[in-house]
Amino acid sequence: MMDEILKQLQDGKISIEQAKGQLAPYENLGFAKVDHHRPKRQGFPEVIYGEGKTVEQIQAIIHAIKTKGNNVLVTRVAKEKASAILEEHPELHYDETAALIYWKREVSPANRDQGYIAVVCAGTSDLKVAEEAAITAEVMGSNVRRIYDVGVAGLHRLLDNLEAIQRATVTIVVAGMEGALPSVVGGLVANPLIAVPTSVGYGTNFQGLSALLSMLNSCSSGVSVVNIDNGFGGAYNAVLIDRLANKV
Repeated sequence: MMDEILKQLQDGKISIEQAKGQLAPYENLGFAKVDHHRPKRQGFPEVIYGEGKTVEQIQAIIHAIKTKGNNVLVTRVAKEKASAILEEHPELHYDETAALIYWKREVSPANRDQGYIAVVCAGTSDLKVAEEAAITAEVMGSNVRRIYDVGVAGLHRLLDNLEAIQRATVTIVVAGMEGALPSVVGGLVANPLIAVPTSVGYGTNFQGLSALLSMLNSCSSGVSVVNIDNGFGGAYNAVLIDRLANKV
């Protein structure tokens, strides 16, 4: 990328100011410094955390990211805020369940035949976090297979889908209540498993703390755990594993 910009400068196709702008590691918007070099360092563009930001701030950051041709992902966006943002950026998509705004470039057909990430969800109440994980992984370029409502209260539902989970490159398991599902799945698969506890549960669930501790104390090998309700974090790690496995 840098060589291409310098060659364009040498050939007189762009000005010095244009070259400086393209080579700058970040864009200063005053209230935010948008990290345009993150795709070069980490393989993915900067992701916008929507909570606490105004509509105008999010719109400006989206514009800066999209101008560079990068995929856009905004997490934790309420429906009312999303509606205002989409008025300015109608090309974006909003998923109300996941509370995500996103836009992605079309991938080449060759990339669509690779392996997939299995997103396994214990119950319908966990869907918000599961969909945050699933859509995040898709925007970041991975194939995803959703396997939902297969909690431990009805193990036959999980076993009916076990082959699809076993064939996955990596598995994300999302569960609340007592958080037992990752331990069960972890004992049945050979691929890496990322457990995502949710805040779903009654009083002694302590807003997901019980599920988090259960997952951290899992006796199944190969289980890694992210923070409560952190579908994004689970997906990010899963995509890194998926990319390494598929040599992307």
